[in-house]
Amino acid sequence: MNSARTGQRGGDWIVTEEHGPAGDFHGREIELPAKRQLMIFHVTTTALVLGSTQSANDVDNEAASEIEIVHRRSGGGAVLLEPDHNLWIDVVVPRDDVLWNDDVGQATWWLGERWMTALSACGVSDLRVHRGGLEPTPLAKVVCFAGLGPGEVVQGERKIVGISQRRTRDAARFQCCVLGRFDNDQHRRLLAPGWERVGAGPDSPLPVASFAQLEALKQAFLAQFA
Repeated sequence: MNSARTGQRGGDWIVTEEHGPAGDFHGREIELPAKRQLMIFHVTTTALVLGSTQSANDVDNEAASEIEIVHRRSGGGAVLLEPDHNLWIDVVVPRDDVLWNDDVGQATWWLGERWMTALSACGVSDLRVHRGGLEPTPLAKVVCFAGLGPGEVVQGERKIVGISQRRTRDAARFQCCVLGRFDNDQHRRLLAPGWERVGAGPDSPLPVASFAQLEALKQAFLAQFA
């Protein structure tokens, strides 16, 4: 299925919004010359997106028989994307941009602050941007939202915004995701072999805060780039 694309310019930012399968979106390279860009992706089919180095052996093929299995080019564990139940926005920053930071650990802090501002505008409280290093758990090797990385936004002790990054000599592509719903049991079924591989118990909870007002959050986030 081909993706449908609309575009506009918001201040110094090129903004595009597309509908299509996750595999098409993750397979893209950054267009050169790199420009400031916000890319909003709406998946049209359910997809389980594995981290760049994650083995497909983590997936229960029978449980995932009707789900698209995709590898992204950034690290971490798997993310389950469902139509209308996630907000996925990629942010591209060229290397010569004032927003560029050579420190990989600090490069996402500014972006986390903008997500926190957008969430606050939607009435979400008890938020913080994680400014430390990676805080992996054994389960984070299997499920992305089980760990915590720089720039990601936490509500209380639960992660609400996931951010991964892929850097080249020309630009950085920050992949941001907010889940509109999260089913712990579903993840355990789909990723049962990986779950067992890392020694997680059957009742291991994933600290994820879902957020249903995705359209309002999208508008509040984009407003900061106008």
